[in-house]
Amino acid sequence: MDTALSTERLEVMQHVGKDLNVLMAEYLKPIEENWQPSDFLPDSSDENFLSEVKLLQESCRELPYDYMAVLIGDTITEEALPTYESWLMDVIGVNQVEEPSSWAAWVRSWTAEENRHGDLLNKYLYLSGRVNMRAMEVSTQFLIADGFDIGTDRDPYRNFIYTSFQELATNVSHRRTATLAKKFGNPHLSKICGVIASDEMRHAKAYKDFVRRILEVDPSELLLALEDMMRKKIVMPAHFLRESGVKMGDTFSHFSDAAQRLGVYTTNDYIEILDSLLIEWEIGAVRNINERAEKARDYLMALPDRLKRIADRTRIPELQYEFSWIK
Repeated sequence: MDTALSTERLEVMQHVGKDLNVLMAEYLKPIEENWQPSDFLPDSSDENFLSEVKLLQESCRELPYDYMAVLIGDTITEEALPTYESWLMDVIGVNQVEEPSSWAAWVRSWTAEENRHGDLLNKYLYLSGRVNMRAMEVSTQFLIADGFDIGTDRDPYRNFIYTSFQELATNVSHRRTATLAKKFGNPHLSKICGVIASDEMRHAKAYKDFVRRILEVDPSELLLALEDMMRKKIVMPAHFLRESGVKMGDTFSHFSDAAQRLGVYTTNDYIEILDSLLIEWEIGAVRNINERAEKARDYLMALPDRLKRIADRTRIPELQYEFSWIK
């Protein structure tokens, strides 16, 4: 990104950042009042601990293979938070040395809330008795070590577009795993996935608000950033997911197939999220923009229908892959 554009981005981030204290109070919860993983797990100091674990394991015994694969893949995705935090800390306008109480404070506080998700799911899966924990942990370490490239560079506009989309996608995924857990006779797991989904929606509202505020002061550049992200496609944060002895990214495609088969996260969900963002940000009504931005707006407004036509021709692989994670 050239120097002039970087300077403009920095000015806009400082403008939006003036309200960060209010925004953090609206979209994040006080730590003392927030739920913690231990609230949903058997207490190891309790005399009933072993009997509770046995009940937990019995409730997991009949969970389908694809469901376990998706739940483990979701857990690994959540556990790769060090990558996401370090990426966002490098975004233009985020300065943890000179301005540690503004955008850097948001990134740290958001990370602190998100960190509970992987922590809770990891412990639950460990107690379930259905998971080869070492294989899962190897995949988590690979995902953090491999990092990711989500196509946003250091641009806050692209990063906030990405996080708006991604938080909505994880909300859908966790909400569906909650619904399915209930269907499969596991209300405890359903509650766990449900509280995580609720966090994701709250965080999505925050990032959508950031984008809306940027749109008010720099509409042309925001539209161009949105067009660029959608032309490249929003890649999932775990797109480099792999297992031991498997090439980087190969396991992700199998995880994605399982999610499609289950209906946890599908191509149609991707399209619906895009459609919802275009409506919420009122992209079709954006005015006072330059010619390039007008073309970007027209492209974006036509994109959902175009993607629907492609999705109608897409077939979901029925062949089940054998994951090293599942016992």
